[in-house]
Amino acid sequence: MSRFSRTFLAASISAALFAPQTQAEATVDNSVQELPTLDQCLVNEPESENPNPQPIKVKADKLEAISGQRATYSGDVVVLQGQKQIRANNVTLHQQENIVVAEGNVTFSDGQVKATSDRVTNQLNIDQITLENTQYQFLCQPGRGHAAYIAKTGKAIYEIEDGSITSCPEGDSAWRLRASSIDVDQDAEQATFYNPRLEIQNVPVFYLPYLTVPIGDTRKTGFLYPDISYGSRDGFEISVPFYWNLAPNYDLETTLRYMDNRGTQLNTVFRYLTEFGSGSLKGEFLPDDELHPEQGKRWGFQYRHDGIYQQAWKLDLDYSRVSDVEYFSDLSSGIGNREDGQLMQQARVTYRSSAWDTSLLARDFQVLTDKDNLPYRLMPQVAFNYYAPELLRYLDLDIKSHISRFETDAIGKPSATRAHIEPGISIPLGNTWGTWTTEARLLATYYQQDLSGVISSDYQELEESVSRVIPEFRTHAGIVLERDTTLFNGYTQTLEPQVQYLYVPKENQQNIARYDTTLLQTDYYGLFRSRKYSGVDFISAANQVSYGASTRFFDDQYKERLNIAFGQIFYIDKGLKSSNTDTSQVEDTQSNYSAWAVEMDFNYDDFLFYHGGIQYDIDTSAMQLANSTLEYRFNGGYLQTNYRYVTKEYIEDTVGDSIPVSSITRRGISQAGLLGGYQLSHKWHVTGQYFYDMTTNEALEWLVGIRYTSDCWYMGFSYSNQLKDWNRTPNGDYLGFEDPNYENNFSFNIGIIGFGTKVSSSESMAGIKSSDNSLGYGRPFFLNN
Repeated sequence: MSRFSRTFLAASISAALFAPQTQAEATVDNSVQELPTLDQCLVNEPESENPNPQPIKVKADKLEAISGQRATYSGDVVVLQGQKQIRANNVTLHQQENIVVAEGNVTFSDGQVKATSDRVTNQLNIDQITLENTQYQFLCQPGRGHAAYIAKTGKAIYEIEDGSITSCPEGDSAWRLRASSIDVDQDAEQATFYNPRLEIQNVPVFYLPYLTVPIGDTRKTGFLYPDISYGSRDGFEISVPFYWNLAPNYDLETTLRYMDNRGTQLNTVFRYLTEFGSGSLKGEFLPDDELHPEQGKRWGFQYRHDGIYQQAWKLDLDYSRVSDVEYFSDLSSGIGNREDGQLMQQARVTYRSSAWDTSLLARDFQVLTDKDNLPYRLMPQVAFNYYAPELLRYLDLDIKSHISRFETDAIGKPSATRAHIEPGISIPLGNTWGTWTTEARLLATYYQQDLSGVISSDYQELEESVSRVIPEFRTHAGIVLERDTTLFNGYTQTLEPQVQYLYVPKENQQNIARYDTTLLQTDYYGLFRSRKYSGVDFISAANQVSYGASTRFFDDQYKERLNIAFGQIFYIDKGLKSSNTDTSQVEDTQSNYSAWAVEMDFNYDDFLFYHGGIQYDIDTSAMQLANSTLEYRFNGGYLQTNYRYVTKEYIEDTVGDSIPVSSITRRGISQAGLLGGYQLSHKWHVTGQYFYDMTTNEALEWLVGIRYTSDCWYMGFSYSNQLKDWNRTPNGDYLGFEDPNYENNFSFNIGIIGFGTKVSSSESMAGIKSSDNSLGYGRPFFLNN
């Protein structure tokens, strides 16, 4: 036996210790090496493909060795090889078997797992490590546990016998999974359990013969966390989703949704990603609605695709359909793009170059309201646009054109083919303090209208063939003035006036039906548009001057704190003021001015925010519409109140031709909302919202939710009471706004964090469901922050 001092061992490495069958000389190195920490994740650190030839470094108090048989280190022993590190009271090398055995307060780390064991054995020939009676912890993702036996058979593959795993921190026994055997593959970020049981506070509550769970962010086939709720309409409800990781570029999620009062619904979401873009296919199927058996099988589906191919081709597709018009009223669903009681069904393919683009568009709708109000299908529309910026100096040219075919199933409405071409020239001038743009356009349109079967008096003036040519002239100028304010030290104020003149000659268009044309809303920014209507079926005549100004305040960090904008239109020809098709008659009591449009945004010290807008009609001395949002933010929460107001007359002027306004509102819109949220503590969060309709004196909705989020699990509760409809007669006849029908829902969610679930996503999974009310949370400011 020979003994060596720790000083020598700290400086000399016996190559024969972990690399037997070789001869090496012991060298002396008096430098001091700083040991890496055992708690450091080294998964991204470079490492040799075969770590065994890497140098072995050992530190110990003493060494006892028998040449060619074994060497025993004792005392405070530290063994380093690449990313592996072992600390123990005793380390023995059996040179003939090429095995290292560490015993006594053993700690082991390989940059991915840290473990404390009674005994660690490293078979160097096959790079296999075994640990006995071990407490382990993953270093690169949440996860820890204990095991009677652990074998590392690869760089990141662990076999655990009679062990457990949890994402809870040390000292927290909220939950854990115990199993007779666990296989952990950190490269695949997957753990496989044999005979697992779920324990909550060390009490077994659930057993499965086999289970796989993700231990990172990698997508993994398996069950997702269920959703449990109770509602006055559907009764007890539980949704159990299952995720299928079919391939790297497509996957599938299927959900069984059991509703006590309705039955079991199957929901699916298939997603894919190809060189032509990405898309999804959603499906919902309820074979027998026990609550409404007269509806039979109830289903809905949606197909969406959005992609760019070879940088020039663009494809957009959105097609949705449901089994019946009451589908969304009876069932909560995420199907489709719904607008004004209609489901969008649209496909568009576009080719773009640097100077022109062309597109093919087809659009249809599934109507979910009155069958007498069927919209027009666009079957199809071919469009071509050409752009020539700087055709000459200070002169731009563009040409817009399309050919459209409109069809409808409505009885007594015409169909039509429309060809439109719109060349335009503009002279844009601008510098750092102002802009001035003048443009002239020529709108040439041809209609071939099919009037067979048209008997309604609304279409008596229509003609089969119509040619229309209307010129349009517009000039718009704006400047930016800036100064240091005198009222507020350190603030900069801008004044940005703008003025526009618009001229469109009056043209009799009573011989053309409205196919895709609706009145646009006029706010401050809409005062300076060149068109009052969308589409080209009705070109509103204009001889008017729009004027307005905005002023903004910036603090010393040039952060915008206040923005006020106001303006209106002066009609040179008062007869063109009306938004109706027939502009020949305007009351003498009306002025030449439009309503004032005012917008305001305010940010006080990043905790008090306000956004508001009004349109004030000077002829009636009354507001046409208004909206207001005030929000106060404080440490851990926020409180917001919002309000909106629209007169019934304004709604009728805007959409009265397509929607029976009297059946959806009594005196227009006058609704207020109160919303808030607060972080009660590090783990508890509460939120609530309330909406009230002042025209019917009825609550629209109120909701309250509370969420608990710990380091490794979450749960949430929410309760809502929502106005769904107004009660009707057995025949479905509308009774008015006297008998509201409410739906109550209670929701509960619980799940774990760490295995396939991020802490940041737990809020949406914890029972805090946002409202689908038309008000909802309003962003209270639009300043340049």
